[in-house]
This record gives sequence, structure tokens and C-alpha cells, in this order.
Amino acid sequence: AEDFPAMLSLWQRCEGIGLNSADTPEGTALFLRRNPGLSRVLLKGDALVGTCLAGHDGRRGFLYHLAIDPAQRKQGMGAHLARRCTEALLREGILRCHIVVYASNRDGQRFWKKLGWQPRENLLLMSTELPLPITKP
Repeated sequence: AEDFPAMLSLWQRCEGIGLNSADTPEGTALFLRRNPGLSRVLLKGDALVGTCLAGHDGRRGFLYHLAIDPAQRKQGMGAHLARRCTEALLREGILRCHIVVYASNRDGQRFWKKLGWQPRENLLLMSTELPLPITKP
């Protein structure tokens, strides 16, 4: 959680990282407390050059905001972070993991496919902001 300012700065510099109202210091700290020891940052000297948030719901793992500083890419750092996070999930007994990649993020799709991840054409991701609006029956 103490790395949040550097993480946010990195995420803002990376195309394909979608930030929303949950990406606050408090929201990130809550996520990390609920999923201790699963997420990773990558440092080069004192500079934070990579992140990967990892968590699970007890059944399925999720990776969020895998990001590598654009000047540091093509060195295997992203694959390293993904592997470290999925290994941590596996130690928790999690056998399946999901990611979300923007349909327009071709570089991100190529990266994940190269690591063996497969698109799920049979699923449609749906989202909403909470609280849900009150509807009449």
C-alpha cells in the first residue's frame, strides 16, 4: 500500500490500464489486505518499474493492472510478474485465473496469448458502480 503513489504514476503512463473509482489509496489497501502476499511490485534500483495486483474470491484468481514502465519493456518483466502472482495464487489452492484486457488493447492481448492465456469468446463482462440504483418492481 505504501507504493500506491508510484503505482498510480506507472498506471497513468501505461496505455491499456483502465483506472476507475476503486483505484484509490484506500481501495488498493483494502484489496491488498484481503489478498495478502499475492500482489507484486518490481523495483529497479529505487524506481518502481512494474506492478501486478493479484487476488481471488476463493474459487478463481484475478490479475489486475499488470504494468511495466514503457521504457523497461521487452525484458521479460511482465512475464515474471504474472508468473510470480499466479504461483502465489496456486499456493492458495486457486487453479484458474482471469484477466480483463480491453478489446482495443492489441499489445496486451498479444502479451497474454504469448503466455498461454486464451480469450473466452463465450463470456460477456458486465459491470456497474455501486450502490445499485433503486428500481421499482
